[in-house]
Amino acid sequence: MERVQAQVEGHYRSELVEEIRARGGLLTVGETTFRLAKQFGFCYGVERAIDLAYAARKVFPEQRIFLLGEIIHNPDVNAQIAALGIRHLAAHPSEADIDALSPDDVVIVPAFGAEAPIVAAVKAHGCQIVDTTCGDVMSVWKRVRQNAREQVTSIIHGKAQHEETRATASRALGEGGGHYLVVLDLAETDRVCDYIRHGGDAEKRAAFLRHFEHACSPGFDPDVHLRQVGVANQTTMLRSETEEVQRRVRSAIADRDRELPGDTKNFRFFDTICGATQERQDALFELLRAPLDLLLVVGGYNSSNTTHLAEIGEKATPTYFVRNADCLRSADEIARFDLHAKEEVSARGWLPTTGSIRIGLTAGASCPNNLIEDVIHRILELRGETAAI
Repeated sequence: MERVQAQVEGHYRSELVEEIRARGGLLTVGETTFRLAKQFGFCYGVERAIDLAYAARKVFPEQRIFLLGEIIHNPDVNAQIAALGIRHLAAHPSEADIDALSPDDVVIVPAFGAEAPIVAAVKAHGCQIVDTTCGDVMSVWKRVRQNAREQVTSIIHGKAQHEETRATASRALGEGGGHYLVVLDLAETDRVCDYIRHGGDAEKRAAFLRHFEHACSPGFDPDVHLRQVGVANQTTMLRSETEEVQRRVRSAIADRDRELPGDTKNFRFFDTICGATQERQDALFELLRAPLDLLLVVGGYNSSNTTHLAEIGEKATPTYFVRNADCLRSADEIARFDLHAKEEVSARGWLPTTGSIRIGLTAGASCPNNLIEDVIHRILELRGETAAI
């Protein structure tokens, strides 16, 4: 395993990034100054997942290896995992997909986990499971399972179709008697809180269920299953938003039950935001206190924690969310992910080629340091300062 880990670290590490970190996160080349967030890039859970994928290929050199979805949400890393001969199995495989597996096959569960019935079906085929699920994710599962045992509905702050949230929701069912409801944002939270406070007639109940049709447990009844609730979360959401979800739901329960907010008997929550996610958010807030002309956020477009970094950045300074250095097409044109249109778009006039400029850099927990280095080199190349580094 040590040799495999060394191979992974060598593949994704960057001496330049390590040097900049040793300098306090500051690098000036000519008239270009880079400021790196104190925390960014790979977290322990991501490194562990990638290590285990490489190790699986080494330990099972002749066997078929399948991966449930993506190991992490980074296209460059996923392409390199595929190059090992690890085959892609859909995150939500069909019965036919699972039936095609044999007891000799190896199946990797990604860092954000997989739905409990899928894992059970794979195990039933006798496959060897390599489980890379992050410990922070499993902590959430522990809480929602407890909710299910105690007939408490889990309100999950997250993205209903995200692999992690689907995996958590499947555990919130417990042994079959549990229920869950997924809320994406504060607007959906307010909709839930209104129902908690005021209930509704048949028409309002039907409208509620239509809205959350794909974000609630089978048989969910808001008149029954919002009596006792516990707030959980997808671990990569914004902490401030999750805390506000908790506050609003607690307040609604207190109003309904005519209790003081701190005395609510029918509400519970646990702090289950990923520590690495929070560190990267806090580090970005600190970075944004320095004067910057623009910010680059590097990572996969389907990475939840990276998306939230871009959300934080764009409220403070011109922000460009990019996959890698290839997105920096020229000093005039950059391909960036538009958080509102939810697609990659082209932006113009993003990088001046003369004069001093201060550029902030951060990356999500699924982005390797070598991609950060590539971005730095590309910017210097576009500004004609490559030779100075």
